[in-house]
Amino acid sequence: MKVSDYIADFLEKKGITSIFELSGGMITHLLDSISQKTKINIVTMHHEQSAAFAADAFGRITGLPGIAMATSGPGATNLLTGIGSWYFDSSPAIFITGQVNRHEQKGANPVRQLGFQETDIVAMAKPITKAAFLVNNPDDIPSIFEKAFRIATEGRPGPVLIDLPMDVQRSQIEPLVKLLHHTVNTPINKDDLRTLVTDIGQAKRPLVLVGRGIKASQTQKYLDEFLVQTKIPVITTLLGFDVITADDRLRVGFIGVYGNRWANIAFGECDLLIVLGSRLDIRQTGADTKFIEDRKIYHIDCDACEINNRIKGCVAIVSTLSNFFNQFKEMSLSENFESPSQWIDHIAEIKKQWPDTAELKPLGINPNILMHQLSAVSNAAAAYLADVGSHQMWAAQSLQLKKGQLFLTSGGMGAMGFSLPASIGACIATKKPVVVLIGDGCMQLNIQELQTIIRNKLPIKIIILNNQTLGMIRQFQDSYFESRYQSTYWGYDAPDFAKVAIAYGINAKTISKPEECEDATAWLWNEENHNKPVVLQVMIDPHTNTYPKIAFGRPITEMEPFSKPIGMEST
Repeated sequence: MKVSDYIADFLEKKGITSIFELSGGMITHLLDSISQKTKINIVTMHHEQSAAFAADAFGRITGLPGIAMATSGPGATNLLTGIGSWYFDSSPAIFITGQVNRHEQKGANPVRQLGFQETDIVAMAKPITKAAFLVNNPDDIPSIFEKAFRIATEGRPGPVLIDLPMDVQRSQIEPLVKLLHHTVNTPINKDDLRTLVTDIGQAKRPLVLVGRGIKASQTQKYLDEFLVQTKIPVITTLLGFDVITADDRLRVGFIGVYGNRWANIAFGECDLLIVLGSRLDIRQTGADTKFIEDRKIYHIDCDACEINNRIKGCVAIVSTLSNFFNQFKEMSLSENFESPSQWIDHIAEIKKQWPDTAELKPLGINPNILMHQLSAVSNAAAAYLADVGSHQMWAAQSLQLKKGQLFLTSGGMGAMGFSLPASIGACIATKKPVVVLIGDGCMQLNIQELQTIIRNKLPIKIIILNNQTLGMIRQFQDSYFESRYQSTYWGYDAPDFAKVAIAYGINAKTISKPEECEDATAWLWNEENHNKPVVLQVMIDPHTNTYPKIAFGRPITEMEPFSKPIGMEST
């Protein structure tokens, strides 16, 4: 059997229904086999980075490894930002790159390059993948692909790269029987579980902090049952934003550097913290972590390296989340946990005191209010996809997610240009409309994918918050560089995106006044536009800040503009 035919058949049998790629000479055998031998949908993008982001969203939603393909040399290197984003955000992926023929590889030869576009992508990708393989023996193909799928999805998910020389792709092999892999659930220390059950029963101000781990481990149902049983309020990280609906009484809010002020205050006041699938990084806790280390913390994560890393003194429970939920349920079957009603009411009062829509008093459109207006009319959206920057934080502060709606963004990598191509993968995976939230700076990184959207007739609603500057960095320059706006406002420009969208064949409009917002958000979903892509350009005053924001060097409860930073942070 021809290797490329085997790979095509293998992907289809694994349940892969769509792949994302940009063609090149070194993957033509693979593309031909997939198109001729399978029913897999080949989605051709206009940049390899876009293919990576689209596959990322597809993989996050389906739970299967997203598949992105690229040719050798620049095709493969263009995947690297996407690979890093998958790695940091724990998304399952298989990256397949073409490589020059084996006889064209330089091997140990000290020359820089032998074959045209020959590039050692395996060496480059190794630090940001769970595994990377250069396959020089065609007979290794079956076992490597089986191993790649297992590695990508087991434990903490992540990307695997397989680099295939062109002559390997056209070789003949004997298919092997599928290798079986059995997941072993490791018992959790029963004393830790008993103590956790006791502590939940005794806590007056408990919180559950939920991160990306819930979606990565496909344990949303288990979390829902856990919360019904324990009745503990929930704070979320940016990547855990979609684990609980906006109208759930147990939802507190989004925490972190730009978190909801009331959620950060509750974070600081809790007496018990249960961390599920979050690594407690600096964007979640701020630089001063002393405030959090004086309470009981249970940290549950399948990656032991993440526990007691920045936040010390945690009770470490190294386990998959499904294993933890099952063993906790078994341990606490006879328990009847009481709702911490006074604590929940106290949080509600803080929220009334510090509403998200009153943090800003901008000239013109208030982006936090806009998020509420958008949420009110976007019931049909399967997902919101936020890019990186001020608009990302406004979205996390103020979107009101309903049951089943997803929120996807680039977290650890913080890659500008993520949301537009990722929306393609999300729309294809869900077969429903999705909403893109993107700034003018991010829009210009992968704007070419408007063509992919229109070609595939995808009902993607694109809201461009155009503040005519790189707003988050501009705010940083206000704080630390005496408002010298080099390369953010000075020497920076953006086009009229409505005109650009129309040139691509996408219906578009622009608004600039608060009184236009309700009609404009409704326009996205009217009868004419409901099943079509549309672009709404929202003009935001360039000096609209992202507040609240932790005053760097201070505890998470002390936030700008009322508290001032005592050091310089990254943006």
